[in-house]
Amino acid sequence: MLDRLKETFVHPPDEFTPVPFWFWNDGLSKEEIIRQIRDFHAKEVAGFVLHPRMGLPRSQPYLGPEFLELAEAAVKEAAELGMRVILYDEGMYPSGAANGLVVKRNPDFASRGLQMTEYPCAEEGSTRIKLSVSPGERIIAALAVRRISEKEIDPSATLQLQPAASDGETVEFTPPGEGTWSLLVFTDTYSKGTIRGIHEGQDDGEADAPLAADLLNPEAVRAFIELTHERYYGKLGAYFGSTVIAMFTDEPDLLGRRHIRGLKPWTADLLEEVLAAGVRLEELPALWLQAGEETQRIRSAYEHAVYLRMTRAYYKPLYDWCEAHGIALTGHPAASDDIGLLQYFHIPGQDVVWRFIAPENDLGITGAHSTLGKCSADSARHRGRRRNLNEAFGVCGKESGWALKADEMKWYLDWLFVRGVNLISPHAFYYSIRDERRDERPPDVGLNNIWWPEYRRFSRYIKRMSWLMTDSVNQAQIAVLTAPSGLPWQSVRGLFERQLEFNYLEEELLHSACELDGGVLRIAGQAYRSVLVENGSQFGRETWSRLRTFAEQGGIVVEAVDGEQAGAGGPDIGQRRTAPAGAAELLEAALGRDGSLSPAHPDIRISHVVKEGVHFYCVVNEGEAAYEGAFRLPAGTDGRTEIWNPWTGTMETAATAPAENGAELQLRIERRECLVIAVDPRQPADRQLAVSGIRRLSQEIPVTEGWRVQGAPGVEELSSLSSWTEWEGMAHFSGTVVYEGNVRLESRTAGVDNHAVLDLGEAHELVRVWVNGREAGAQMWSPYRFQVGELLRGGDNELTVAVTNTLANRYDGQSLPSGLIGPVKLSIYTAGEEK
Repeated sequence: MLDRLKETFVHPPDEFTPVPFWFWNDGLSKEEIIRQIRDFHAKEVAGFVLHPRMGLPRSQPYLGPEFLELAEAAVKEAAELGMRVILYDEGMYPSGAANGLVVKRNPDFASRGLQMTEYPCAEEGSTRIKLSVSPGERIIAALAVRRISEKEIDPSATLQLQPAASDGETVEFTPPGEGTWSLLVFTDTYSKGTIRGIHEGQDDGEADAPLAADLLNPEAVRAFIELTHERYYGKLGAYFGSTVIAMFTDEPDLLGRRHIRGLKPWTADLLEEVLAAGVRLEELPALWLQAGEETQRIRSAYEHAVYLRMTRAYYKPLYDWCEAHGIALTGHPAASDDIGLLQYFHIPGQDVVWRFIAPENDLGITGAHSTLGKCSADSARHRGRRRNLNEAFGVCGKESGWALKADEMKWYLDWLFVRGVNLISPHAFYYSIRDERRDERPPDVGLNNIWWPEYRRFSRYIKRMSWLMTDSVNQAQIAVLTAPSGLPWQSVRGLFERQLEFNYLEEELLHSACELDGGVLRIAGQAYRSVLVENGSQFGRETWSRLRTFAEQGGIVVEAVDGEQAGAGGPDIGQRRTAPAGAAELLEAALGRDGSLSPAHPDIRISHVVKEGVHFYCVVNEGEAAYEGAFRLPAGTDGRTEIWNPWTGTMETAATAPAENGAELQLRIERRECLVIAVDPRQPADRQLAVSGIRRLSQEIPVTEGWRVQGAPGVEELSSLSSWTEWEGMAHFSGTVVYEGNVRLESRTAGVDNHAVLDLGEAHELVRVWVNGREAGAQMWSPYRFQVGELLRGGDNELTVAVTNTLANRYDGQSLPSGLIGPVKLSIYTAGEEK
């Protein structure tokens, strides 16, 4: 069994390919489309999202005959190469407007919002206002309120006003007593929001920016489907369910971009549903203003009504259409933590954009965006979805758009995989980087970037990890209860740092899909012994009643309560209460750890899955330094143990030693490294490590002087290594410089076990190394270390190092560190312990 899994891991099926956004952003030709698809395929990219993008000329109108002919040519070529295609449902984003065609079909389908307009009352006497509306608008209510402050009203002093019988348009109000009073008029109006279109003049703020559609209106959504989905199906229907696997809907926005400020999402008949949710007409001001203790209840009820309406009016029809046509609905909602809106995605998704999460400043484990990886993964786990997607890398450069490094892409991929994501959609591969297209949500992370010649490495890594995280059962014992949006992050930070795996569980699923089984909560193959609740006042009585039953059966309920938030806690059911920062320690004491590190380290993440009876521990280093220590396997998972490297596809047997309540092995995980510990409990463990596999450092040779260079105008020899941006005329150079050096070895040194490591120290960014004319490999991030023992010989050894730096220096005017900086050293190892 393990041997078969190993073979699949090394050579995973194309089903697990990266599926990049492919920006169709310039004048298109069939020949160039086919050339690029074949280039994708040569780099082992076996799929793409066909994404119309800003820059498409008006001579090739969106969804016009020529556009659809070119789409057919692309899909036909993909089919012949065995590739997969996801169609994008919009002419740029956000989805739902068909590049403005929905509102052009019927102006009443434009996005709507609820507007509150305030009229301060006169200090004495009455105040009269005329309830005038523009075409397409409707007055929902007129209220008189007594203000306590600029942002707060007195909820006991709110009066509903009726228009005068004489004209039906005028309201008059005389304050009944002291205080500051205002009249508030609530109007259902057009939001005037837009989307980003794909043709010249259609971007944000431009005159022809397409109008957003009313996604809470089923008729508008039906028009969207007819204009987009049906047109694609009419042209490409023969490929649906085979080559065309899904339709991607992208962060639909109920109000559109650049809408009138201060609106709340609305549609013509939403009032009835808001009232049915428990919001009285007199309580509408609380959507904008503080209104006492009931404010949060009112806002939550309104938001839930909108959530239910959007689910029913937008996502469910798209889901049904895709299912009826043999494809999946994929994509993602607007917010990083909108887990509830994923229920109608066959392939739930999220996106890593704008560097909201990043390696620095703990951004990977703090803030609402830090929940997005598990948002899609846990929705998929609990709803029986086999795959979940992430649109990754968009505008994630730190210093500037094109400054995104391969180093950071690897960090993002590791971050996603260890949280359970198993379908990667890189943002983006650009059809063209001509003129302004280069700067539209950069960078190109594919064929127009420096790592493209080495992209097979990324493709294989993505396939291996996506395969591992598909059709496997996660072994987390902690469920973190959540509402449809607003995933908790404060209380789970410590879980990440202590390697305590958890999954987000939606409140609705606790009732509809979970079985309570003797203190274990079971759902879709998952088995949770504990439930963590953060600020439990948001959950209703029925939920707490179910948690009480779980606790009475022996389950562990922990409530993390923010002491500064009054009334945040839930009712007393015997749960263990703590501050958010203390939840992890309490849960570790109650449950122990499934796979623990000694010494512990807050930068290491671990996910434990079981696939065909084999236990896999995915171990990721999210920090900036290597980790070395012991990894302890819990009782019951000891057996034949191997360490698999998904980046290289290499594997090695790991010797385990008996330990208290399990077994342990020695583990070293480098910066930007992900390792997989595979344990087959059906086979015996290896308790010994061959002596030949143990080495010690015998000699370290600095290679700091005598470097010659090619490719840098006016520079041929270096007295010392430094960033080439410090060399004359090279401050903004992007390209490749070749360094040539020499190291002399005694014959006996070169021959000892042929084990030597060339460490280049600091380098930026893509490095290729040859020793005596023979290739030693390529590396795209630190540590820049190369195994060169078999390439060395006695006497002089020629070292050739080709370094390609970031394109940000050329495209963005940056002057980021570039080239070989060092220090460079050659380390020779002989029998003994390698350090």
